[in-house]
Amino acid sequence: MFFERPQSGERAVLVHLELGGGGAQEDPRELEELVLSAGGDPVEFVFGQRDRPDPRHFVGTGKLAEIEAAVRAHDAALVIFNHALSPSQERNLERALGCRVIDRTGLILDIFAQRARSHVGKLQVELAQLRHMSTRLVRGWTHLERQKGGIGLRGPGETQLETDRRLLRDRIRMLLRRLEKVHSQREQGRRARQRAEVPTVSLVGYTNAGKSTLFNALTGAGVYAADQLFATLDPTMRRCTLPYGRLMVLADTVGFVRHLPHQLVEAFRATLDEARLADLLLHVIDASAADREDTSFEVEKVLGEIGADKVVRLEVCNKIDLLQAAPRIDRGEDGKPVRVWVSAQSGAGLDLLREAIAELLEQDLVQECIPIGPAQGRLRARLYEKGAVLAEHIDEQGQISLDIRLPRALLAQLLAAENLAPAERPAAEHI
Repeated sequence: MFFERPQSGERAVLVHLELGGGGAQEDPRELEELVLSAGGDPVEFVFGQRDRPDPRHFVGTGKLAEIEAAVRAHDAALVIFNHALSPSQERNLERALGCRVIDRTGLILDIFAQRARSHVGKLQVELAQLRHMSTRLVRGWTHLERQKGGIGLRGPGETQLETDRRLLRDRIRMLLRRLEKVHSQREQGRRARQRAEVPTVSLVGYTNAGKSTLFNALTGAGVYAADQLFATLDPTMRRCTLPYGRLMVLADTVGFVRHLPHQLVEAFRATLDEARLADLLLHVIDASAADREDTSFEVEKVLGEIGADKVVRLEVCNKIDLLQAAPRIDRGEDGKPVRVWVSAQSGAGLDLLREAIAELLEQDLVQECIPIGPAQGRLRARLYEKGAVLAEHIDEQGQISLDIRLPRALLAQLLAAENLAPAERPAAEHI
């Protein structure tokens, strides 16, 4: 660590204030879930209400005494606020309480640091942590704010605090260079997929909405999925096949949360670009959650921050098994799918989801009845392999014809593999 703090522990006192005097308030249970996800042990919840935060301690003197009493009663070594604290407020609270104090932003950063497994994920988390830490160096180096004078003891000409700030800036610049290299590499991969006409579909949604479970159900990837906040941090991309033989690349991204720290949004640009530059976004919603409308609003707000609000979106209402609801597709006024009700856990509705994705991605589908001659057996086999055959007919003369539906580009690719041009194949009859 760059600064000294009281020795931390896992027993934590949680603090939640309702600010602003009325109106809709946030559910404090999410803070408890975040603490449990980080490995903490919440022992008491302190509630309060204020019109505005106190500039010195965020809470008033009476509430501060109540928090101190809770810390002593439970021998807690950690106090967690469900709010964003300024560096001076954290410093003053630590002095008054005699234990470590962190805010909601610091808690989320700690969870991300625990979850990061890939090289890119670790770089992004470290960048976010350093940016957050750069505003909080002064409180730990108060004993080194001034150089001590003396003959021949002037030192390097800068204080310890200035030295740490300079080292911090150098480390941040190095991380930004590495992440920029990652960004360029992924951009090359995206251009290759565009040349191959392989669309990219990204899963987005609130944390613990079931994105990783849905990702595994669609791709069979077997990525880590658990009933906890931020179980997935590192992005994963896999190819999967849609109806009519079309390929797509599905990306599993990090979940969003209320008051997502700005440092994380900036640091995770390389990861969130997968959502911003996707051809289609699957907005996964926990249909069983009582606050699903609020969480959906938070997701939309973050998508606007990263510039992904213009990308075509399909809502995926997950966990319908908890509602005992039937899978279905909801369509808009234009007849296109806008919402699909599925259960990633049981697999209900996944076929409907694949059909909806294929319908939104495919703007140029060919649906025809084509005759197949004796010399075109391989073409027939390839059409069946791609799942493009809707029906097969044999007339009285033994002539085979296939009802097919597939992308025009894929049909041209199959014909080229058989050395057939579109004009050279038998005349097709439109269905």
